[in-house]
Amino acid sequence: MTLFSGTYVEAVRRALHDAMEADPRVCCLGEDIGAYGGAFRATEGLLDRFGPDRVIDTPIAEQAIAGAAIGAALMGQRPVAEFQFMDFALLASDLMVNFAAKAHWRWGASVPAVFRGPSGGGNGGGPFHSQNPEGHFLGSPGLKVVVPGTVRDAYALLRAAIEDPDPVLVLEPKHLYRRLKDQWDEAPTAQLGEAALRKDGDSACILTYGAAQQVALEAVADLDVAVLDLRTLWPLDDEAIAALARRTHRVLVLTEAPRTYGPGAELAALIGETCFPWLDAPVLRLGAADTPTPASPPLEAACLPSAVAVRSEVQRLLAW
Repeated sequence: MTLFSGTYVEAVRRALHDAMEADPRVCCLGEDIGAYGGAFRATEGLLDRFGPDRVIDTPIAEQAIAGAAIGAALMGQRPVAEFQFMDFALLASDLMVNFAAKAHWRWGASVPAVFRGPSGGGNGGGPFHSQNPEGHFLGSPGLKVVVPGTVRDAYALLRAAIEDPDPVLVLEPKHLYRRLKDQWDEAPTAQLGEAALRKDGDSACILTYGAAQQVALEAVADLDVAVLDLRTLWPLDDEAIAALARRTHRVLVLTEAPRTYGPGAELAALIGETCFPWLDAPVLRLGAADTPTPASPPLEAACLPSAVAVRSEVQRLLAW
């Protein structure tokens, strides 16, 4: 019997449903998540099943959403706060970074709150609805950052984030919401901080996450190149990263986030520091152009890393 068959966004919805069924402390809050079912329908049907006390519509105020979630977490609940677009999570960053992430260090308080929502480009959303804001939050001790890149991880990593005692930011690449489908007979599980090898190979490797993972797999489908899905950006799976870099000797870091000062820079530095004696070529980085994301689909495509660009960089690595 198939337990689940559906898209990425349906896996998010199923994760929320199953978490709320399993634990009465789990609740959801955010803009239009109740009767409307969320901007991308990630919470559709939850209001009817769990009622307005656990599926709470909020004003258009990200600071208030984050503050209410943190307060609920401190009072023993396990809230899941949805930001309609992750671009606007920056409005709540003060509470998330300076309060939720530091509560444990201040007085030992656990803040089991999840902040989730759609991120990234590929949908023609323009400069205010297409950003990859993970770089703004990485390096904030106490705040975990997760970017599921498959349907199974959309379910498993969200369930793991809800069960985690610390605040977790879950960025869901909206380009994948209805483009990926999967099914399972048994609910998948995952651990935060654990990478996954999506394709094996010995000649080189690509370190990536989120929607960029699909670009990488398309680019090197016929090449002897490994693809490692980081899944969690904070904390990183340092051991998996180092082991693959040392075995393949050539590394490309691929992100949809901007290349300059982005997560790719930290990954490249990490590999340079820990794997230099094993490398046969410089660590290459490929990311989005350092520009606000255009609304025009052709211009947006030109700014985001493509399979053609990834393949070109991989071939440059292999020729080194």
